[in-house]
Amino acid sequence: MPLPLAGTTTPASVGNSNDQSRRHNLSAILSMLHRDGPQSRATLTRKSGLNRSTIAALVLELGSLGLVFETEAADSGSVGRPSPVVHPNSRIAAIAVNPDVDSVMVAIVGLGGVVHRRIRFSTAAVPSVQETVEVVGEIVAGMRSELTSDFRILGVGVAVPGLVESGSSRVILAPHLEWRDVALAEKMEQVLGYPVHVANDASLGAIAESTFGAGRRVKNLVYLNGSPSGIGGGVIAEGSLIRGARGFASELGHTLVNSTGIRCHCGKTGCLETEVSLDALLAVIGTHGIGLDDVDALLDARIGDPVVLAEVNRQLDVLGTAIGSFISVFDPEAFVLGGFLSSLFRANPDRLLDRVRVSSFVGLGADVRIERAQLGSQVLMIGAAELALADTLANPAAIGAPAVSRE
Repeated sequence: MPLPLAGTTTPASVGNSNDQSRRHNLSAILSMLHRDGPQSRATLTRKSGLNRSTIAALVLELGSLGLVFETEAADSGSVGRPSPVVHPNSRIAAIAVNPDVDSVMVAIVGLGGVVHRRIRFSTAAVPSVQETVEVVGEIVAGMRSELTSDFRILGVGVAVPGLVESGSSRVILAPHLEWRDVALAEKMEQVLGYPVHVANDASLGAIAESTFGAGRRVKNLVYLNGSPSGIGGGVIAEGSLIRGARGFASELGHTLVNSTGIRCHCGKTGCLETEVSLDALLAVIGTHGIGLDDVDALLDARIGDPVVLAEVNRQLDVLGTAIGSFISVFDPEAFVLGGFLSSLFRANPDRLLDRVRVSSFVGLGADVRIERAQLGSQVLMIGAAELALADTLANPAAIGAPAVSRE
C-alpha cells in the first residue's frame, strides 16, 4: 500500500463518468474535513468550487456513511439562516502502533488526527517481533469492548524504525530492533483481525506534520525524527513524499558526519544517529529510559550544568551541519524536528540556526524555516493512523453502512 499524503486530493476535478466524479468529490470533501477540521457548508462550497446543492448531497451521503455529522452554526447576527457546520466523525478510527527499543506504543486515532487514547508499554529489553505482536494483541484485547462500542476501526497502521518495503509492508531491516526480513503485517493481522499496514516511522511523521502540524500547506519539507532507536527522515517534495524505488528513501540518520566516529547499528561508521543520540544525552545527565514527553523538562532542569550544556551544543553543532547539507540537497521551505531533536533545538535554538547558516551551500539555510514538530510525541501515532485511514479517505463510499454512532 503506498504511503498516503492527506489533503493532496484536488477538488472539482471531474472523472470519466458521473460515478467517478461523485467518488472524487466525496474524497475531496472528506479530506478537507479530515485535514482542516469542522467547516460550514458555505466554506466547503467556497473552497471546493462546487455548487451548494452538490455540497449538500455530498455531505448527506458522507453522513449516511457515518463519516461526518452536522451541527447548527452559532448565530453570527447576519441576515439569513446560518450554514450548518460539518464535522469529521473522529469515532471512525484506526489503531496506531510504534515499536521502539524500550517500548511498544499503541493508540486509537480518529478522523481529524484525534488521538483518543494512547498506551505505552515499557519493555525490559529490545522487543522481538513476537513480543511486539503479543503486546499489541493484549492491549487491543483489553480495549476490545471499547473499540466495539465506541469506534469503527478501519485497520491498523504500524510505524517501524527501519526499512519497510513499499507495497508489501515487509520490514526488510530495523537495525536497532534487530528485525530482519519480517512479514509484520501478516503476523499482526492473524492476531488482531484487522487489516494491517506498515511503513517507516519518520516517513509517517513527515506525513503527520504536513497534514496536521508544522508542515501544513508546505509543499517542500524535510522532517527529522529522533527517538531511542535513532534518527529517521522523511522528505516531501512538491507535495509528494519521496519514497524511492523500494520505499527506502530519506534514511537521513545514516548520513556520514564523522568518518572516525562510532560504529553504527547499520554497520557503517560515523552516522548522524551515532553522533546525535538520545542515549548520549541521557548519559551525561545521568539517567536513562525516559519518555520523549519528558525530555523538555529534563533539559530545562539540567541545562545549567556545564557538562550537559556542552553535550547539547556538541550535538546541535553536528545536527546543524547535517541539516545544512540536507538543505543544499533538498532545497526545502521548512525543516521540522521531532522527538528528542525538537528538545535539543528548544534548549539552544540560536546555536543550531547559526550552524545551519554556515553549513548550507551559498547561504541557502538563511531562508529555510526550522521548527519543532507541532504534534509532539503523538506525531508517529497520527502518521501511522494515516496508513489505515488512507483507503477510506480516497474512496469514502467503500466503507459501507455505519457501525457506530457519531460523537
